Amino acid sequence: MRTNFVLSSILLLLFGVPLSWAIASITSSAFDIQAWQRFFADPQTPKALALTLWTGLASTLLSVGLAAWMLSRSFPGPTWSRLVRLLGPLLAVPHAAFAIGLVALIAPSGWLLRLVSPWANGFMVPPAWATTQDPWGLGLIAVLVAKEVPFLLWAAATQLQRADVAQRLASEMNVARTMGYTFERAWWRVLWPQLWPRLRWPMLAVLAYGLTVVDVAMVIGPASPPTLAVLAWQWLLDADLARNALGAVAAWWLAGMLALTSSLLWFASRLSAWRRRWTSGQRGRSTQARRNALMRSARTARAVALLPLPALYGAVMLALVIGSVSGVWAFPALVPQAFTTEAWTAVWGSSGTLGTTLTLGLASSLAALLWSVAWLECAPPRWDTVLRRFIYLPLVLPSVLWVVGVHAVALRWGVDATWVGVWLAHTLATVPYVLIALSPAYLGFDTRYWHISASLGKRRGLFLMQVKWPLLRAALAGAAAVGFAVSVAQYLPTLFVGAGRFATVTTEAVTLASGAQRSLTSAYAVLQWLLPVLGFALAAWVGRPRKFVNRPT
Repeated sequence: MRTNFVLSSILLLLFGVPLSWAIASITSSAFDIQAWQRFFADPQTPKALALTLWTGLASTLLSVGLAAWMLSRSFPGPTWSRLVRLLGPLLAVPHAAFAIGLVALIAPSGWLLRLVSPWANGFMVPPAWATTQDPWGLGLIAVLVAKEVPFLLWAAATQLQRADVAQRLASEMNVARTMGYTFERAWWRVLWPQLWPRLRWPMLAVLAYGLTVVDVAMVIGPASPPTLAVLAWQWLLDADLARNALGAVAAWWLAGMLALTSSLLWFASRLSAWRRRWTSGQRGRSTQARRNALMRSARTARAVALLPLPALYGAVMLALVIGSVSGVWAFPALVPQAFTTEAWTAVWGSSGTLGTTLTLGLASSLAALLWSVAWLECAPPRWDTVLRRFIYLPLVLPSVLWVVGVHAVALRWGVDATWVGVWLAHTLATVPYVLIALSPAYLGFDTRYWHISASLGKRRGLFLMQVKWPLLRAALAGAAAVGFAVSVAQYLPTLFVGAGRFATVTTEAVTLASGAQRSLTSAYAVLQWLLPVLGFALAAWVGRPRKFVNRPT
C-alpha cells in the first residue's frame, strides 16, 4: 500500500508539474485590462464570437443527437456489432485530412459539381458558390459532425464492451419489453439514463473541440471573419507583443465560453433527467401496425448506421487518393486528364517530415501508455476519482490557450524549439485520450484472477507480466494506437512549441491546404490518414485472440 502511494505521487508529479506550470503561466494574461479593452473594441470580435458559438453548439448537439439516435436503433443487436467494427477505420481519419478531402468533394471545382455538370446548363466553369469557407460555417459543422459521431459511438462502445455490462443492459431492456414498453421507450427510459452519465466527458471533449478547433477551421471554416479560435491563433503568431496579448485574451474568452456552454448543457441534461422521473406510465401499445413501424424503423436505422457515414468517409478518402496522383484536371472533367506521381515523389523526398511524425507519435504514445498503466495500477480509487478532472484538462481547455501555457513551460525549462519540447507537448495532450481508452477494460478486469494467482504464491509483478497484461493486450494496443493517432494530428503544439522547426505530415497538410498545390496537399492528407490506419491495424493484429491447438501427447 505504501509503495502504491509513493508511485502514485511520483506519477502525479510527472504529469501534474508541467500541466500545473502551463496553467499558471497563462493565468497572468487574463488580467491584462488594456488587452481586454482592445479585444472588445476589435470589429472582428462580435462576428467571430457568433460564428464560434453557432458552429460549436450546432456541431455538438447534432453529434450527440445523431449518436444517441444510432445507438437507440442498433444496441443491443447485430447492427451494433457491425457498427462497432466500422468505428476503427472511421476514427483513424484525422480531422484535418477529412476536411481537406471534403473540400475536394464540395468545392466549386470538386467532384460533386463535376458529377452534375453534364446535366446542369452553363456548368462549363466552376460556379462562384461559397461551398467552402462559407460565411455561415456550414462546412465546418459538417466536418465536426461527421468526425465526432464516430468518436461518441466509440466512447459508448468502451463502456459497453464489457460482457457483464452489455448482458445486464440487454436483460433490463428485455424486462422492460415484457412489461409492455416499446423498444424505443424502453431504450430511452432504461438504457440511456445509465449510459449518458458515462458520456459526459466525451461530450465535453466534443464541445471543447468544436468551440476551439483551429486547423479544421483554417481548412474549411469561415474566413472573413474566422472563428474566434482562428482569430486568436493569428494574433498569437503576430510579431507584435500587443497582438500576442490580444490572442491570449481571446483564448481566455474561449475558455469562458466553454465553461458557460458546458454548464448550460449540464443543467439541461439534469433538467431532462428530472422530467423523465415524472413519467405518465404509458408503456405503448404493441399493435401489429406498431410492430411493422418498428421493423421499418430498424431497417432504416441499419441503412443509416452502415451506409451513409462510411460512404461519406469512402468518398472523402477516394477524393484524396485521386487528387494525390492528379496532373492536369480541367473542369468539368470527372477524372484527371493526366496522372502523375510527382506529389508522392516530393513527399518521399521529405523523409525528415515522416521521421519526425513517427518518432513523436511513437514516443508520446508509449510515454502516455506507460503513465496510464502505472496510474491505473497504483493510484488509489479515491485519487483516481478526484484527479480525473485535473488529468482531463488538456482535453477540454481551448487549444490556443493550452498551447500558450505549454510554450511558456518549454521556454522556462529550456526545451523551446527542441524535439524534447514538442514531445512533452504531444505527451501531455495524448495522456487523457489514452487514459479514457484504457480505463474501461483495465478497471473492469476481473480481480479473481489476482486472488487465484496470489493463492498460488505468485508475486504481483509476475501476475502482471504473465496474466493481466496478456489478457488486456487488445485494450493496451488499442489505447497505444489512439495515442499515436492523437499525436499525429497535433498541429498547434508542433508549430508553436517547435517554433516552426519541426514539420510533420499534419503541419504540412494544413499549410498546403491554403495554397493551390492540390496534388501535394492531397498526398500529405493521405499520409496523415494512413499512419493512424496502420497504427490501428497493428493494434488489431497484436490484440487478436490466440488460438490454442491441442496436440496429441
